[in-house]
Amino acid sequence: MSATNPTQVTPERIMQFAWAYAAPLIIEAGIRHRVFDELDTGAKSLDELQSATGASARGLSTLANALVGLNLLQKDADGRYSLTPESAAFLVRSKPSFMGGLILHTSAHLIPRWLHLNEVVRTGVPVRAVNQEETGSTFFEDFVVDIFPLSYPAAKALAAYLNLSAAAAPVSVLDLAAGSGVWGIALAQSSQQVHVIAVDWPGVLPTTQKTVGQFGLTGQYEFSAGDLLEADFGSEHHIAILGHILHSEGEKRSRALLKKTFKALASGGTIAIQEYLVNKDRTGPANGLLFAVNMLINTDEGGTFSFEEISDWLREAGFVDSRTLDSAGVSPLILATKP
Repeated sequence: MSATNPTQVTPERIMQFAWAYAAPLIIEAGIRHRVFDELDTGAKSLDELQSATGASARGLSTLANALVGLNLLQKDADGRYSLTPESAAFLVRSKPSFMGGLILHTSAHLIPRWLHLNEVVRTGVPVRAVNQEETGSTFFEDFVVDIFPLSYPAAKALAAYLNLSAAAAPVSVLDLAAGSGVWGIALAQSSQQVHVIAVDWPGVLPTTQKTVGQFGLTGQYEFSAGDLLEADFGSEHHIAILGHILHSEGEKRSRALLKKTFKALASGGTIAIQEYLVNKDRTGPANGLLFAVNMLINTDEGGTFSFEEISDWLREAGFVDSRTLDSAGVSPLILATKP
C-alpha cells in the first residue's frame, strides 16, 4: 500500500482561475438587472423577481442560482431568493456602503483592455493611458462616481483622526485629483471650518461640483482646473490629500507631485495618501500586485508601491514622521507632516 503524498499538487486552483472571470460578470449582471436592489425589500419568488426586474425567467433563474452558488443570495425551501448579509451591505445601489462601482466597469472598461495583456507585456505600452488628460477625462467622469463608496469610509476615518470637528479656526484642505470629491466631502462634513480646494482636469471637475452640490457643501469649496504638475496649488494649506493618485502617476511624476504638495502646505500641515500598497519585496498582498498589472495595461508609467518607497519619497520632499493610519480602505492611509 502506498502512502498518500501530503504535498501532492492538484489542478484545483488552476480550474478556479480558468473560471475566475465569471464571478464579477455574474455580480455585474445582478447589479444591472437590480436583483440585489429588489431583494433588499424582502425575499421574492422567481416570478416576483421577474416581474420586478423585467428580465427573462430563464436568464433570471440561472443568474440567481449562480449568485446562490457564490453565497451572495440565499434560496429557501420554497424557492424564494433573499440577500445575504454581504450582498445586503455592499451590493444594493441605494446604500452608502455600495461597493459595486468597480464591478460595473468590469465588462465595459477592464476586461476589453486586459484581453491585450500579452501584447502589453511584450511592448510595455498601455492599451490606453487613462492617466493622460486627453484620453482619461471621459473615463474618469463616470468612474469616479461609481467608486465613491470605496473611499468614503477611509475619508471619514481620516476626518476623525484629524479631529476636524473640534476645529476652532479655518482649515484649508487641498484635494488633489479630487474626482468625485469624496475625500474633501468627508472632511467638509466634519466641520464648517473646513474649506476645500479641489484640483482636477477640466473635464472631471463638473462631476466633482455636482457631487459636492448633492451633499450641500458647495459653499465650502472652490475648484481649480488643471493637470497636477501644472495647476496652481496655492499655499499655506493645512491638509493635502492624494487619494489613489500615485499608482497612475508612476514614480517620477509622484516624486515631483509630493515635492510640489510639500511647498503648498503650511508648517505643521499633514499629507494623506491612499494607495494599493505592496510589501517591499513585491511578494504580496495579491490585490496590490494584481492592481500593478492593471496599471501596466492602463497607464504609461503607473504601478503599485510599498510603504517604504512612498515614505522615502516623502522624506525626499521634506516631510517627516511618515506613518500609517488603519482605515476601511484597500490599504492603510499613509500620513506625513511638514515640519
